[in-house]
Amino acid sequence: MGRFWGHLRTINHHKYLVMKHCFKVGLYKQGLLHDMSKYSPTEFLAGVRYYQGMRSPNEAEREDKGVSLAWLHHKGRNKHHLEYWIDYSLEKDKQMTGQKMPVKYVIEMFCDRVAASKNYNGENYTDADAYNYYRRSKEHYMIHPETAALLEKLLIMLKDKGEKETFAYIRREILKKKK
Repeated sequence: MGRFWGHLRTINHHKYLVMKHCFKVGLYKQGLLHDMSKYSPTEFLAGVRYYQGMRSPNEAEREDKGVSLAWLHHKGRNKHHLEYWIDYSLEKDKQMTGQKMPVKYVIEMFCDRVAASKNYNGENYTDADAYNYYRRSKEHYMIHPETAALLEKLLIMLKDKGEKETFAYIRREILKKKK
């Protein structure tokens, strides 16, 4: 298929899945605008160059160059990434810390993680995949405790109760209360 078409297909499919998930919980604008920066030259061209199909091209770029310029560009423009919310701490004993994310971005981050798991795991996807990935990675995250608690709660709910119940809970209990 080629790297260009493979990468374009991957990001389009990912955007479609996130949009579908965001729509299920009532985040229509976020669903439509999710990850638009992936089409910018900085992100798209690196994505084509490092496309492999079974993992993020950002990992391959990082391995090749020691840094992923595409990732730095992406996380600085997309509020659904916990890394967007890292800032200098007001506490004297900490230099940098994860700031509390607005709930709508935590929900978009949840939808993003589920979609990424579906995209990369394909027919082998299970509702436990996003939680398992989070569990393996969370030790190095710089994330606000309340943000982490909500994200983890939703990932565990997805793993234990499935998509339908989790999306209904988000719409009914989390986003409804916020308004």
